[in-house]
Amino acid sequence: MWLNPEEVLLKNALKLWVTERSNDFFLLQRRRGHGEPTGRFTGLLVGALDTVLDSNARVTPFRILLQVPGSQISWVIASGVAIEEVNKHWDWLIHNLLHSLSVFENKQDVASFVRGKVRGLIAEDARGRQAAQEEDPAKFREALLKFELHFGLPSSEKLVTYYSCCCWKGRVPRQGFLYLSINHMAFYSFLLGKEVKFVIPWADVMRLERVSSGLMTEAIRVNTRQRQREFSMFLNLEETFGVIGQLADISLRRLLDSEGLELDRVLQQPTRITKRVLEEQALREYVLALFRLPRSERLHEVASCSVWTPHARCHTAGTLYTTDSYLCFSSREEGNCILLIPLSEVLSIEKAESTSLLPNPVIVSIRTKKAFQLIELQERDELVENLNCRLRALQWKQSMFRNKKDGKRKVSSPTPYYTFYYDTGYSDEEEIEEQVLRNTINSEALMTAFHQNQPGTNGNKSTEQAKERLWDDHFSEFGRGVHMFRTEKIQRLVATGIPESLRGELWMTFSDASSELESHQGYYTSLVQKSMGQSSLATEEIERDLHRSLPDHPAFQNPTGIAALRRVLTAYAHRNPKIGYCQSMNILASVLLLYAKEEEAFWLLVAVCERMLPDYFNRRVIGAQVDQSVFEELIKERLPELAENVPDLSTLSSVSLSWFLTLFLSVLPFQSAVCVVDCFFFHGIKAIFQLGLAALEANAAHLSASTDDGQALMILTSFLDQVGSEESSCPPSSPPAAAAETSSSDNEIPAVRPTNITNLINDSYEKFGDLSVRQIERLRCRHRIQVLQAHEDTIKENTLRMVNQDVSISPENLADVYDLFKTEHFISLYWGDSSSAAAAEAAAWRYTDSGRSFIERQYRLDRPQFKSLYGLLAPWPGGANQHADTLANRTFTLLDQNQDNLVTFREFASWLDTLYCEELNEKIRLLYRLHIPPALTESEDDPSLMKSPLLSTNRPLYVNLPTDVEVEVKDYQEQLKQMLQDLVKEKEKDVEKPLPLMNQREFIQFCKTLYSMFHGNPEENDLFQAIATVTSLVLQIGEAGHRAHSSASEVSEAEPTQESAEDAGIVKTAEQDWTISFAQILASLLTEQALVNFFEKPVDLTVKISEAKEKQYHQRAGLLSLQQGNR
Repeated sequence: MWLNPEEVLLKNALKLWVTERSNDFFLLQRRRGHGEPTGRFTGLLVGALDTVLDSNARVTPFRILLQVPGSQISWVIASGVAIEEVNKHWDWLIHNLLHSLSVFENKQDVASFVRGKVRGLIAEDARGRQAAQEEDPAKFREALLKFELHFGLPSSEKLVTYYSCCCWKGRVPRQGFLYLSINHMAFYSFLLGKEVKFVIPWADVMRLERVSSGLMTEAIRVNTRQRQREFSMFLNLEETFGVIGQLADISLRRLLDSEGLELDRVLQQPTRITKRVLEEQALREYVLALFRLPRSERLHEVASCSVWTPHARCHTAGTLYTTDSYLCFSSREEGNCILLIPLSEVLSIEKAESTSLLPNPVIVSIRTKKAFQLIELQERDELVENLNCRLRALQWKQSMFRNKKDGKRKVSSPTPYYTFYYDTGYSDEEEIEEQVLRNTINSEALMTAFHQNQPGTNGNKSTEQAKERLWDDHFSEFGRGVHMFRTEKIQRLVATGIPESLRGELWMTFSDASSELESHQGYYTSLVQKSMGQSSLATEEIERDLHRSLPDHPAFQNPTGIAALRRVLTAYAHRNPKIGYCQSMNILASVLLLYAKEEEAFWLLVAVCERMLPDYFNRRVIGAQVDQSVFEELIKERLPELAENVPDLSTLSSVSLSWFLTLFLSVLPFQSAVCVVDCFFFHGIKAIFQLGLAALEANAAHLSASTDDGQALMILTSFLDQVGSEESSCPPSSPPAAAAETSSSDNEIPAVRPTNITNLINDSYEKFGDLSVRQIERLRCRHRIQVLQAHEDTIKENTLRMVNQDVSISPENLADVYDLFKTEHFISLYWGDSSSAAAAEAAAWRYTDSGRSFIERQYRLDRPQFKSLYGLLAPWPGGANQHADTLANRTFTLLDQNQDNLVTFREFASWLDTLYCEELNEKIRLLYRLHIPPALTESEDDPSLMKSPLLSTNRPLYVNLPTDVEVEVKDYQEQLKQMLQDLVKEKEKDVEKPLPLMNQREFIQFCKTLYSMFHGNPEENDLFQAIATVTSLVLQIGEAGHRAHSSASEVSEAEPTQESAEDAGIVKTAEQDWTISFAQILASLLTEQALVNFFEKPVDLTVKISEAKEKQYHQRAGLLSLQQGNR
């Protein structure tokens, strides 16, 4: 174990120690006499000495010393009872420290550095390598106090964990502690009198890598937009890297795409995140991916056990995972044996008598009169009790559902009838026939009706029959249904292609869509009824794509197939409006309808979109892009020669996007593609990764020799088009369109030999089958960070491109202002109360179509956030803080043109551009507008109405955000009319209108603002004198105008009037008001050169932005801490 370094004056006093291993800085020594043959005098002497000493004074037989060349002093830094333990510490020192020590010029610094590192390891090791901080609260409280003291963040910034490590600055390591919180990673070091500390928000992390180069054997590299940091010498680098990746991924999903990506309920509440929660969440994500369970499933128990496998006639060791609705078993080697038992299939879970051969057995009986035996279960009693509790609750729920369903069945029509309202061009008779087809839910797969028309099927009946016999034999040995044993044998059967007669059944089994169907009887029927006749953007897109779905297949050249596809897609869009409808869903749904009944096809689509391909079909196709990025890394790892010859892999990975989105259906001949879908339902996304790698590996030589991206694309297209299957002896029925277009240029690319899909699939399993679900999930976690940040960069570029046309601020400064604007938004999400944080995130999304159709993410600030940025960037600080706060309030009111209590970046940039880049006239115009309505209100004199909290606690929710996803969608024509009206309003806004006149009260406020602006200026006296002169002049002009109005009013009063007394009083009051115009104020200000110089003096926005970056974070953190303390 590691020891707190202690000095040893005589390294080998009395010859008590024997040096086993050594180098310039470390010695590994053995206690003399330990492990030596008996009879040697020195060994007996030392042994006797150790025996005489009491137990507390006895020394361990092995130790490691730190030595400094040229010094007589050494330090004991580790000891152990066994040589294996000490060797482990020795290896760690050699691999992590030895190479780094050579950079120190002063050898005494070596001793200080190593002693500090060892103390850090002891502090970390005290908690236990795998222990969460809750198990050692005293140590964690101490670290928390240091974290708060060093970095000054609000108390709501929850610390998750911390690690001892080194941060590299060039070639010099800085020993310190890395603190990981819910929103930031922070590093602190105090070594040799030098303090180093910095904070990195997770929102700034672009990429995480494990690197090994130079002096560092292995380190964690954290890349941000500004720089990169490297951390090494962790006691457990694997664990640290995983926690950093998890926290960055969770934070970015919560901050950058809370509306699109699914995030567990616990992780949506940052204050509940602990290291233990992260470990549980990582395991839960793995289990959901391995068994492809619904995302709502919660993981309850994890237990090592063995399951009796009849086909192997032995017990198979592995792990049992229990969730809300499933018992899941996986063998120790992932994929060798998998068992999935839905609790809905279970009749009983009972304990059996324990014997020496069958310790702690549990019998699980299912409805098909089969039973599964589990043995070697630790804490069996508690596990069985919990399982039976969930089983009883599920059975009660099922019985209530059946009673309710039986009651409805008695009063409902036995034959449901559905009406769809779509405009058609049929005659009356044809329309009636079409209506009947639309209203009939198919009870059979489409392939049964159109089987005879498929080319190549008549000649392959014997092949199909042979496959069916093989599957029948497999069912008899391994079981049939969801709870069959899934082994390597079934993998080989799937690779050869599932027979058409069993394809729908096995797809339902592998995906467990059958359990969803059984537990939601009548759900699809009700969805079809609810979505009947509705019109939305989703239904418009569905109608447009209906005839593009497998257009060459006879089933979709027929109204029956088109109507079934329409019902499935429309019902799913109604079920999941967050996804609605995305392109490529039509291709998937059409293939599902060919081999499964209509209702089954719907549940298969649910399984694919919501479980098997998570986040694929949201508005930005994030999931597919993440897997595309993962695929690029797998190419570098698994096909290094190809990666070396093709430096830019972006082309190959971009081609793969359609592979992931359509499961190769859009690029392979139909019969071959269906075999890929078979593998996908059995192995999940792993099958697509493997097949993609196999396709690239088969063409590696041609791709390496390709001269451009176009040729590489042609090589892959030609290869995939030639992948045939045993079923299709003739050309494919629906070849990709690209094949026909490129046939003329075949002479430009190498000839491709036709490949059989079964051989390609087997090849992919043989060469890349070791790719595990756990590895894919870890890669997804890291690459999701890159994809989300890439989207964020694209949004920034689009926003800046649009705003840059309207302002004169330099592109560099505008980009920096955008970062400040965005950071202000994030600060509210970090440390604001839950209601304001939720409203801030809701306001960051732009919607149309009653909130259903996404346009883009757009950051907006509320009043407190704006006032914070105002104080950082306004060029005229002024000495009167209260008046500066008042001006900030007025500016926000002026910029909030649509009165939604939010300011967009375009509005903010326009205001900043006026202050820093516009001419004097525009600056005075802005000041003028700040002192007339709507910026200046009648209630402003009441200070209680103007005061607002440092952070809004009752921020209004964004008005366009839907509160009920089931709300009726407006008619599409009405939406178009509304869009036209909005365009007319925008044009009206562009027409510049004359400014209203300013009354006396408003002018006095205007003068107060000018006085506050000049406070602290070097030419303060001259400016005060100038403004006094201008004020006097403007008051005289106003008085002259007032007297002129009074004279005119006396003449008008002599004439009779037909108005009521009330109206006459209003007119009289308005005419008697003291007023002044903008032109008069501007002309008066121009008479004083001191004022002209003040407003025309250029202010360096770059310097202001630089100062704001330094102040923004900790200034806001201090204000928020103060506010939280006052609650």
